[in-house]
Amino acid sequence: MKKKMIKGAAMILEALEKEKVELIFGFPGGAVLPLYNQLYDAPIKHLLVRHEQAAVHAADGYARVTGKPGVVFATSGPGATNLVTGIANAYMDSVPLVLITGQVAKSFIGTDAFQEADITGITLPVTKHNYLVRNIEELPSILSEAFYIASTGRRGPVLIDVPKDVFDQEAPFEYSVECSITGYNPTYEGHAGQISRAVKAIRDAKKPVIFGGGGLIRSEASEALRELAERARIPVILSLMGLGAYPGEGELFLGMPGMHGSVTANYALTEADLIIAAGVRFDDRVTGKLDSFASNAKIIHIDIDPAEIGKNVTIDVPIVGDVKLVLEELLRKLRPGSTAKWLQQIEAWQNAYPMPAGSPDRSDLLKPQYVIRELSRLSERDAIVATDVGQHQMWAAQHFIVNGPRNFITSGGLGTMGYGFPAAIGAKLAAPGKRVICITGDGSFQMNIQELATAVHNNIDLTIAVINNNYLGMVRQWQEIFYEKRYSHTSMEGSPDFVKIAEAFGAKGLRAATDREATEAIKQAFGEHGPFLIDFTVDPEENVYPMVAPNHPINDILIGGERI
Repeated sequence: MKKKMIKGAAMILEALEKEKVELIFGFPGGAVLPLYNQLYDAPIKHLLVRHEQAAVHAADGYARVTGKPGVVFATSGPGATNLVTGIANAYMDSVPLVLITGQVAKSFIGTDAFQEADITGITLPVTKHNYLVRNIEELPSILSEAFYIASTGRRGPVLIDVPKDVFDQEAPFEYSVECSITGYNPTYEGHAGQISRAVKAIRDAKKPVIFGGGGLIRSEASEALRELAERARIPVILSLMGLGAYPGEGELFLGMPGMHGSVTANYALTEADLIIAAGVRFDDRVTGKLDSFASNAKIIHIDIDPAEIGKNVTIDVPIVGDVKLVLEELLRKLRPGSTAKWLQQIEAWQNAYPMPAGSPDRSDLLKPQYVIRELSRLSERDAIVATDVGQHQMWAAQHFIVNGPRNFITSGGLGTMGYGFPAAIGAKLAAPGKRVICITGDGSFQMNIQELATAVHNNIDLTIAVINNNYLGMVRQWQEIFYEKRYSHTSMEGSPDFVKIAEAFGAKGLRAATDREATEAIKQAFGEHGPFLIDFTVDPEENVYPMVAPNHPINDILIGGERI
């Protein structure tokens, strides 16, 4: 029987259907016209963004909420290069994406043709893998491999660059979602001997802590984490990427560690005799001065990526594997010790050093901490929060109670301003029944403000909370503390009226400058449907505390400019 011949563009859409892709984020252009022509009759939905960077961030937010790869289409040249920041963001945070870019025809590659860019070369350092399709017959296997690589092992973005003529060429199409790649075999099961060593270390520990990260969420390990913590009575610290893996209201939760972490979390890591590190990578914002980090502790490190184990800190019990499977095996063998005295010490720290609710200075001004706490309270601590990057990001991590996994969406590794709003759009499309709040700053919001058109046109129901201090706040804070208040080019004077901007796009907007106005504005926004922006005019000089200065021990903590 003669095999059916179909065009490359049709292959891509059929492959996406077989991979159960429901939504594509993208922006068309000349090199992908054949693909968009095929998409015209396809059952898969497509969200037209207003900038390609927003397409990646929206797909990223969608992927973080669903756990499935986000899919992006973009054209060649500037369309493809506009994806790079978003790809790097996803790579740093281990987010599965499949990106399909158009390329000039094969005969023009290397000639500096109109809208040609070597996107596979450009993205090589920030993709888990990428492909330039030179042969139509290879396209089905490349598509299958791309989804497999993106969504297995340590997840990440995979890019497929397709020359325009390949979209129009025909070949037989056979596709399998089952895939095997020689040399690519992620380890999922933890080594039995190492797990036994970990069990003994937990039994012998007097001052243990669990330090969990984004890997817990990626591997659906939250239930195993909760059971381990509660059965063994071990306190839990979560990185920025791990927030929600253990309930924020849980009795054993100590908060986030590191530069802007809670005092209790930092003291606990410093004084612990055992750290069970699960799905974290010990980045510099957590460890502070490396040679003083956790100097009293034996460290168990569980991670699916062997390259992360021992990369930054010395590990005593390395376990390569899927964190959920490893924790479940630990639980089967667990023999916990006694942590009663340790928990008493933890409680004393918590009572002595609560999270600061705002400086007492300028008390007549609206404090951003109050805004975040009201957003949390009035959403009944059951919302998906997507943040941008800066002071508001840290206040959100400190003061918004995150009780479930995949409910806190933020740019961790790359720290990408402009991420939060499009990520919130993707998150809402991933979970239409959930309340979604974008917490952003006046600087970050302007980097992808054009996506108000996307939100309004598609009637996307979300609340946009602009923490407006009229500064690039975190940069200003560093200039205040480390550069003698020399505020070089951090004032955001000249920013637009965000309420009028929202209304111009067709969204609703309010401004709030007092506690009462903030509370009432949030209530009104939560009662409306569609995109609703609130411009919170907050204290311009409020700083994020606690704070650990760069390359200082994490127990050397500033609050209000004073060491504690």
